[in-house]
Amino acid sequence: MLAKQYEITLPADYDLDVIRRRIRAGAPLLDDRPGLGFKAWLLRERGADGSPVNQYAPLYVWRSDGAAARFLVGGGGFENIVRDFGRPTVHHWTVLAHFAGPARAAVAVPPVATRRLTAVPTDPDPLALAAHVERAVEELRELARHPEVHTAVLALDPSRWELLHFVLRTDAPSAPAAPQQAGSPAGSTAVFRVPHLSAPELSALTEGRAW
Repeated sequence: MLAKQYEITLPADYDLDVIRRRIRAGAPLLDDRPGLGFKAWLLRERGADGSPVNQYAPLYVWRSDGAAARFLVGGGGFENIVRDFGRPTVHHWTVLAHFAGPARAAVAVPPVATRRLTAVPTDPDPLALAAHVERAVEELRELARHPEVHTAVLALDPSRWELLHFVLRTDAPSAPAAPQQAGSPAGSTAVFRVPHLSAPELSALTEGRAW
């Protein structure tokens, strides 16, 4: 499984209803896309939930490498982003764990998502890395038991040795997120609103640790 995300940062006075209309028009194209676990159509609004920017930043979890490749370079949809906004950097992670939370059975589109990026310790001992990841998996498993959690994902970027902690949920975290830059530095938590969730193969994602 692969997680991918790109960020389109928009002017401070940008009308986000333009993006919301874009989402309503584009969502049906991915609601039944083979190989896609889910796409969370994510928005941040300047001044809301601690965000300093207006930003469109969808996050995908793909079950199929080939389907992800087709989306990016095979005419599968990414060309629309390139046409309208230029070609953004696409961040990508290997999914290490996925958990369904209690809210998944009750809510089709959870309204909130959080994304936290944390650095993996630099200890060169491979056993230390395995232990760190195992702790992160167990912390996510425990979080996923909370009633407001819909879906929780842990993933690794081995080019920067950074973990992605991504949670779809029915309410915003009780503690406000610290103010952050557009790129969301490691250790910070970004809060997004979720106008839509395309989830064609969400139920088929491996539950628990991915290996």
